[in-house]
Amino acid sequence: MRAWVVDRPGPMASRPLALVEREVPEPGPGEVLVRVEACGVCRTDLHLAEGDLRPRRPRTTPGHQAVGRVEGTGERVGVAWLRSTCGRCRYCVRGMENLCPHSTYTGWDADGGFAEYLVAPADYVYPLPGEPPAERLAPLLCAGIIGYRALARCDLPPGGRLGIYGFGASAHLTAQAAIAQGATVHAVSRSADSRRLALELGAASAGDRPPEPLDSAILFAPVGTLVPPALEALDRGGTLAVAGIHLTDIPALDYDRHLFQERTLRSVTANTRADGRAYLELALAHPPRVTTTAYPFEEADRALADLAADRVNGAAVLVLS
Repeated sequence: MRAWVVDRPGPMASRPLALVEREVPEPGPGEVLVRVEACGVCRTDLHLAEGDLRPRRPRTTPGHQAVGRVEGTGERVGVAWLRSTCGRCRYCVRGMENLCPHSTYTGWDADGGFAEYLVAPADYVYPLPGEPPAERLAPLLCAGIIGYRALARCDLPPGGRLGIYGFGASAHLTAQAAIAQGATVHAVSRSADSRRLALELGAASAGDRPPEPLDSAILFAPVGTLVPPALEALDRGGTLAVAGIHLTDIPALDYDRHLFQERTLRSVTANTRADGRAYLELALAHPPRVTTTAYPFEEADRALADLAADRVNGAAVLVLS
């Protein structure tokens, strides 16, 4: 089979990915072999390729938003970021498996969906309907799920004012979920295309800063310098949730401007399977508008380069069939 691997992590200009030939993997006990139809391209994949996220194994195949068919049964499934947890630690027992210290991740600890086949534990894949195009389903598996958890972590009150910083794959799905709940959404993005998309999806504003104090905010852009202004834009008692796995350094905070009046800064770490099931049930019952930019499988490196340069509108997706 063909598979992309992170050959030498570095800037996309250095071409860190390589397209290679590999044997089709063999599923072990409790695993399934999935023939990939499409795989979303996530900023986490970019962090791995460029070395911001330290590789855990050599020549790993990225990708953790894979839609495909189980070999032997034809069942359509989604393979997402969370690959396994121990099920025994205090975090797993408390229903917080996203914090399990023994957790493993698709496309980081094990080869992911930038390949024609991948294996995954059967208990960690999600059943998917057979009818919708794989290109439309793939972004739900990370962009959608992590946005769903971020929305819960930012403590948005009913009818509240939500700021979204960085308007890419996760943000455009999260904004729709928040608006459907009655929120007023303000998008902050440097991309003209992203601003247009935000307004088309129902955002009240899209620009350099929110026009009014915010009850809650989510930072999707991996830019630490955005944390102070995002905190400052919060109203009293507001919460900022940082949704990325990687963030550049945060500048010094001024207590009075950024944190006083009980503003809260919190992180979002992966997701639980319960998050995934709840979001997919919601999204499949009430499908959001999924804006995608499709790339042939052979152009995974171009997809990541476009993502790095903010040239992707909505979610980038590799299409294999």
